[in-house]
Amino acid sequence: MKRRSLDPETPAESAELSLYQALLSMKSVEEMGAFLGDLCTPAELEVLVDRWQVVPYLLEGLAYREIHERTAVSITTIGRVARCLNQGNGGYLAAAARAARRKSSATRKALA
Repeated sequence: MKRRSLDPETPAESAELSLYQALLSMKSVEEMGAFLGDLCTPAELEVLVDRWQVVPYLLEGLAYREIHERTAVSITTIGRVARCLNQGNGGYLAAAARAARRKSSATRKALA
């Protein structure tokens, strides 16, 4: 992917940091959905959803073929996500852990 800045005065790293800050500034699922809907094409959003959808299955240790059959996500994409889980920056693992904690908390509140 070509990395360039439209404003030569603004380094690409600064624009990337600004995007991260914009993502972090969203206060609800609805806001994040609206932001990502504006930011991404439908195809780009589908790719992100596909990648995120396979994370729990990979963490459970399911075989790629089984994950593909359950999700219709390509084996190639599943392999890419698995590689990031094993050799990436830890982002998938951090997000999955937080999502699991939120789900657990919501379940406890519903049962109380």
